[in-house]
Amino acid sequence: MTDFSYIYTFEGWLYLATIKDIFTKEIVGWATDNNMRKELCIKALENAVRRHKPPRGTIHYSDRGVQYCSREYQATLKKYGMICSMSRKGNCYDNACAETFFSTIKCEMLYHKRYMTRDEARQDIFWYIEVFYNRKRRHQALGYLSPAAFKQSYLGQKVA
Repeated sequence: MTDFSYIYTFEGWLYLATIKDIFTKEIVGWATDNNMRKELCIKALENAVRRHKPPRGTIHYSDRGVQYCSREYQATLKKYGMICSMSRKGNCYDNACAETFFSTIKCEMLYHKRYMTRDEARQDIFWYIEVFYNRKRRHQALGYLSPAAFKQSYLGQKVA
């Protein structure tokens, strides 16, 4: 599932695009930029594919934003054999799983700080996603495990 949001800095807005695995709750791909063009979303998708190598046939869910409907984004999904699924027109609740992450990062970290530069915000976002959220933050829906621990437990059970 994918979406993007924005963070205020004194230098200007910083846009954050994420790809979330809704089974493990892990942020598997993300990217930041000073604009919200389709290239930001494609970069997040490319990062997810490079790091996690999802199998062909993976369902990729997004809202109907122009970035995700663009020819280039759709071509990237096709290149990796992903199946495009999009929210119903005008229904913001369909993308609630992706929106939950943005609410969490903003309430737990971003709203408590003032960023002079985009780079300061990027550094905190990196720490939050890669060090804290994916590896340490416990989720009730995962039996109070972090996404990494849940994934490791699931894969261990699958092998056994």
